[in-house]
Amino acid sequence: MGILSRTSYVIRSKINALLNRAEDPTETLDYSYEKMRDELQQVKQGIADLTTQKKRLEIQKRRLEENVEKHNEQAREAVRQDREDLARQALEKKKSKMNQIEELEGQIAQLQSTQDDLVEKKNELQSRIEEFRTKKETMKARYEAAEASTRVSEAMSGVGDEMSDTARAIERAEERTDEMEARSAAMDELQDTGAFDDALSDKDSIDRELEAGRSSSEIDSELETLKAEMGKGSAPETDETEADTADVDVEEDLDVETDVNDEEVEAELEELQEEEKSAE
Repeated sequence: MGILSRTSYVIRSKINALLNRAEDPTETLDYSYEKMRDELQQVKQGIADLTTQKKRLEIQKRRLEENVEKHNEQAREAVRQDREDLARQALEKKKSKMNQIEELEGQIAQLQSTQDDLVEKKNELQSRIEEFRTKKETMKARYEAAEASTRVSEAMSGVGDEMSDTARAIERAEERTDEMEARSAAMDELQDTGAFDDALSDKDSIDRELEAGRSSSEIDSELETLKAEMGKGSAPETDETEADTADVDVEEDLDVETDVNDEEVEAELEELQEEEKSAE
């Protein structure tokens, strides 16, 4: 097999495979049924045309028969008038019309025979079409039932095209979800270990530990100072008199400070009232 022959064979096989996949048996059956009905209609039209031709010949034959009768009367009248010449002419025309009638009768008989054959074939074709229509509807019902059953089976088994696409989409979604969850967990872990701080800072681990120690010492010192101010610290014991005197001084300072604060509040309230009046 040459290259061109093989190429042609491959192309025809590909086209045939595409047509088989694209072909819908129900549509093919309907198309075949419509073609058969078209053929039946053409047969009926042929019978009608043939019948028309036969009727035209019958009309022509009837007119010739009328002419035959007319020529016959002409010949009798010519004989009564002793016009043998006219009688002969009338009989000659009568003979010619009789020959035409005989020829027409043959044609009419042939057309009638053809018409009878066509009517018989038409009836046979019509019966076949009705039989095909019954088979067509049965085959369509069987095909649609088989197609529905196949779709249900594919859906339940998950081997259909749409179900396969859905399964792949779910699988991809699960993979993306697992990836995002793993990435989120990794980010949390890096955040807890301070890896992000390491990336954004030029300090090493020793600098951070020293800085944390300094911060802790400052907090401890501030805490001790606060305890000492509130008399809860571990400051050296003093004379009770000195302590009482210190308490009195603190109370006086607090009273003075309270008085000052009250006076400042009242002064601010008066200023606000004056501003509101001026605004009105």
